[in-house]
Amino acid sequence: MKTFIQAVTNRVTTKKGMWITLTLWLIATIALTLFAPSVHDHQVSNIDTLPDDANSVVAQEKITQYFKNGEGVPAIFVFQSKNKSENVNLSDLTNLLDMIGNEQIPGLQQIVPLSALPPQATAEFFSEDKTTALIPLTFDSSLETKEMQKSIAHINQIVKDSSELTLYVTGPAGIAADTLDLFSRADLVLIFSTIGIILVLLIVIYRSPLLALIPLLGAVFVYQIVIQSLGIMGKGGLDISSQTISIMSILLFAAVIDYSLFVFSRYREELKTYNNKYDAMQAAMKETGMPVFFSGGTVLAAMLVLFFAQSGDYRNFAPTFATTMVIIMIASITLIPALFTLFGRKSFWPKIPKVGETNTHSHSFWGKVSQIVTNKPKLSVAAISLILLISASNMFNLKYEFDTMKSFPDDMPSRQGYEILEDKFEKGELAPTAVLFESTSPLTTEQIDVLKNILAEQELVSNIRVNGITDDKTAVHYNLTFEGNPYAIKTMNTLEKMIEKSNEFISDSQLTGKLYFAGETAAKVDDRKINDRDVILIVLLETILIFVMLIFLTKSVKMPLYMMGTILISFLAALGLGTFLSNLLFDISSISDRVPLYSFVFLVALGIDYNIILVSRFQEERKKHSVREAVKIAVANTGGVISSAGLILAATFAVLMTQPIELLFVFGFIVAVGILLDTFLIRGILLPGLIVLLEKDKAKSRPSEF
Repeated sequence: MKTFIQAVTNRVTTKKGMWITLTLWLIATIALTLFAPSVHDHQVSNIDTLPDDANSVVAQEKITQYFKNGEGVPAIFVFQSKNKSENVNLSDLTNLLDMIGNEQIPGLQQIVPLSALPPQATAEFFSEDKTTALIPLTFDSSLETKEMQKSIAHINQIVKDSSELTLYVTGPAGIAADTLDLFSRADLVLIFSTIGIILVLLIVIYRSPLLALIPLLGAVFVYQIVIQSLGIMGKGGLDISSQTISIMSILLFAAVIDYSLFVFSRYREELKTYNNKYDAMQAAMKETGMPVFFSGGTVLAAMLVLFFAQSGDYRNFAPTFATTMVIIMIASITLIPALFTLFGRKSFWPKIPKVGETNTHSHSFWGKVSQIVTNKPKLSVAAISLILLISASNMFNLKYEFDTMKSFPDDMPSRQGYEILEDKFEKGELAPTAVLFESTSPLTTEQIDVLKNILAEQELVSNIRVNGITDDKTAVHYNLTFEGNPYAIKTMNTLEKMIEKSNEFISDSQLTGKLYFAGETAAKVDDRKINDRDVILIVLLETILIFVMLIFLTKSVKMPLYMMGTILISFLAALGLGTFLSNLLFDISSISDRVPLYSFVFLVALGIDYNIILVSRFQEERKKHSVREAVKIAVANTGGVISSAGLILAATFAVLMTQPIELLFVFGFIVAVGILLDTFLIRGILLPGLIVLLEKDKAKSRPSEF
């Protein structure tokens, strides 16, 4: 592999090769921009999280099979008077709903015909104080989210023009439409914030305009090619969510800038040895080409592992991020060195490196740190280990939030409608659980009531009613309402027990058949179970895979143990410290159960990059020096570029805190905290200290090399 990469970089860094490389990237960018679809035209607001064989998914399919009115995307219209203390007038609402029904709104399947119902039947649609009305309806499931968004906007306009009522659309349809709107605005904020913060940090750190612009220029080329490539995949049928694109954009800019820093840092060293800029880059890529390419490979491997997940959220990352990383890896050994070679010494203006200047870093900050670590490795390792263990201990206080609505902005219409319902109606009415009993023989009225009564006696069940019976009496559909919030952990645990006892319920009813549970709470029960399984599997697979890759890279077993061990400890510390600070600084006391695995994948994959850069330099220097001296030189020479890269990477992920969803906010913050821990404590002190303590000098052996 090293021979192949060196052959590539040797060609790229010649004058002819440089121009060919830049021309090919330019042609590819222009061609894809002109002829390929953009991923933004094919992204969806959300992904089907659960696999087809999940209990709640099978249950919903059964309900749809028996009761056709169960098809479609549900929505809830929440009506209030503009003066929220006034009652909603039944006749006004009836006229408004008839008007909406007569408009032939695209995709609108069903709406409650209040005008056709007797007065006593309409009472259930109003809150106890009559100030709020709840109207359930469905949209055609074949409707695209953008089309649904237009239909909801049309309905909102009718309400605004024809009544004194205020409408909030919530439920899955309203959430999907609002999410699409949120991310359409957030995408631009994300990209411009990312570019802006990277530009500012590069200028502040390196005080050179070209060193700031060249990596960003490379990132823009890569971004455009990735976006158009993903657009082709989206047009081909791959579902790509808005959330995935947001994280992908951050990963792309962070990785390209990181690898650019590693390349130009070594290029600057070689320009002090070589007069010819092409020879200098060739020498630089000889030592950095393999580590940089392999760093990208570890991130790629981490993303490919996500194909083994059952959750749609995680699996959706795999093809998107894998495609992104392949293009970044190619750019790291072609586009990036070609761009820096093009500008040559001028890249570093005003502080241009000259032949004959020394490359010593012994008096720098990291030079002093390296002396402390190599002189007192036991104290260094003990001090950092204590800090990390204390940080990781907060993991025992982790609390998870399963109510996804709480992750959205306060002013989002679907969340406002949801919270009005939560306040004005019984909380369980927010998302009733659908229960289907499929019998092996026709059911009598008495049998249906017996099963209904047994279900009604279960813990936390507030109400249960028959919602439908098939013509042949072999299937009955119940609507079950819990006392508390349907997304509360207590409610989920109760339903999970009911699902486990379903055969017992059937036996007690003296029936034969099968019970199915569908709805939001049932889906959350399945989602939690699948997430727990995915976390264990992905953590194990990713750890083993990267560990094996590091063995191949370092040709050692001991070194990968240090590298993986310190990264895993760093992840636990980041998760513990990050959640503690989220609570302290932002009053976020619970997190999505997606955050730990999101954080693990990115912290391990990106954090190992810095260990690879350090260890590659250590093994290079160990050819000529003792272990202690090689560590000192490696830390001193890589400290500046790694700390700069770490600061920029942390700031880049912190840009996710501008996103409108709390999950991304917390994830971005935790990854930023973890990267800073990796950069300054792990790579700078803990790993070097462990190498000094555990690696021994051998009189008649040469260290392995990349």
